[in-house]
Amino acid sequence: MIDCLTRQQTAATERNARPAGVLALMLLILLIFALAGCASTPRLAETTQQALPRHLLLDKVPFHAQRDYQCGPASLAMVLNDAGVDVAVDTLIPQVFLPGREGSVQPEMLATVRRHGRIPFVIDGHLDALLLELNEGHPVVVMQNLSLPAWPMWHYAVAIGFDLDRNELVLHSGEEPRRVESFRRFTATWARSERWAFVALPPGDLPAGVRPHRAMEAISDFESLQGAETALPAWEALAKRFTDNGLVHFGLGNARYARGDIEGSIEAFEWAVTVQPDLSVAWFNLGLALKGMNRKEQALEALTQAAERPGHWKPRARQTIEELYD
Repeated sequence: MIDCLTRQQTAATERNARPAGVLALMLLILLIFALAGCASTPRLAETTQQALPRHLLLDKVPFHAQRDYQCGPASLAMVLNDAGVDVAVDTLIPQVFLPGREGSVQPEMLATVRRHGRIPFVIDGHLDALLLELNEGHPVVVMQNLSLPAWPMWHYAVAIGFDLDRNELVLHSGEEPRRVESFRRFTATWARSERWAFVALPPGDLPAGVRPHRAMEAISDFESLQGAETALPAWEALAKRFTDNGLVHFGLGNARYARGDIEGSIEAFEWAVTVQPDLSVAWFNLGLALKGMNRKEQALEALTQAAERPGHWKPRARQTIEELYD
């Protein structure tokens, strides 16, 4: 449940509170700030510091002020607009806002990005990864808990810049554009959400710190909604980045095959088994593609490779071999 409390809500709560409630609220606020103050400023890796400028601001990222409990739709509008999607906050509210939970939850956030033709990549949960994404020009949606774990106050914001000399992060947050938070304060509230964050990118763009298996999951989820034709640039970019990963090239082969590029799929499957010879499913799909092109001798060789390896593809490979002689 995402609370996304606004200033008006906080003010109304304070006006109507009984003295005891006000006292409890003040004690809670003091405790929160005391705990945040105890947190240490995170240290960036030396390689990260060398890769980053001392100051950076993505000043073209639009700002949308949140309304009651709607920091999720507002954050999505900011990153989608920045990624070239012309969509308003009001359009996103019914897609991502869950009235019964008074907020937005992560699966709905990611699904809404996909529906609008962009791929959400969840990034690694450390400050280095977040700052490196900003350095690539990617605004980052972050999830924070602005209260204590026992009484969470969930909130989405968009990181848009940093100042390494002052150890500060810049965010579009709540009703405040370009809000400045210390690295220490931010990481304390971010840690309470298990450091959940993502970027929303057009197919073909990849996160700075992309990991092949996580990227494959993100692209596959996008492809299941938008189709192989739309997802193909993402597979092509991932295969170019990870030339020695057989599963990545297997995914590329499947996307090419689905859009009717059989020769292109054969090329990808052949590369997949070259760099990962034990990938039986790639041998099997290679055999099917070659069979479809009536290249029976080569198909037999690929299917035999699949049939000789353990796994549930073995019986299907043997059956397909028999069909070659029918």
